[in-house]
Parts: sequence; structure tokens; C-alpha cells
Amino acid sequence: MPSRARLACVAPSMVSDVWPLARALIKSASEKTGLGDFERTEREVLAGLQLLWLAHDGSKIEAAAVTQLVVEAGRKLCVLVACGGDGRDRWLPLIEGIESYARDEGCAAMLIGGRPGWQRVLSGYAVKSVVLEKGL
Repeated sequence: MPSRARLACVAPSMVSDVWPLARALIKSASEKTGLGDFERTEREVLAGLQLLWLAHDGSKIEAAAVTQLVVEAGRKLCVLVACGGDGRDRWLPLIEGIESYARDEGCAAMLIGGRPGWQRVLSGYAVKSVVLEKGL
């Protein structure tokens, strides 16, 4: 049985070196959901305004995620901006590490936007609202 992936938060000072290895995963995730602007995410990650997280096995990156801390309605939140990769069963439990980071930063909650399937696999997360779209 393969070992479980490990979580690493990339230091903003090192992100420009690592971004080329994670870029396609984040871009693909952004394109699949249609939520968010990949170019903005890329600019903000490279500027240190959003954090890049990697799930890796020591030799390869299995998944990448981007988070951003925001304040809305007086509450500090950690937003999972995008997350993509292969072998989800190996790295999905690593979200606990991001949740721990958010608690340490004083966040009241995590927010995740994405495809409806995430609700089935993320324990403790519930639908609070939906985004409806109609093409014109």
C-alpha cells in the first residue's frame, strides 16, 4: 500500500521556484470550476498574497492548493481558492493541516468553492449557499 502524501506550505520567498511545478494543477482546478480568475491567483501567489500548498510523496507533487485569508462581515476566513491533483484519496486528509493553519491564524471558518462533488468527500463541510449561473 502506498504511503500517505505529506503537506507542505511553500514559503512566499520560495514560491517563484516552485510555482512552475504546481501551476498546471491550479490552472486545471480553476478552469474546471469556473470560479475565480487563474491569472489573478497566479499574480497573488507570486506576490505572497496567497499561499501555495503542496501534497507530495517526497519525489513528486500529487496535488496543489492555494489559500487566502480574508475578512468578510467582521469574520476572518481562510478561503481555499483552488485545489487540484491526482490520487485524491492519498492527499485529501491533508486538508486538516490547512484547517490547523487557519485556526492558528485566528480564522472563524474555512471556505471552499468548487464542484458539488467536494461536499461528498469533505467531512464536516456543509453547503451554506450556492452559485447559480445562466448563460445568456
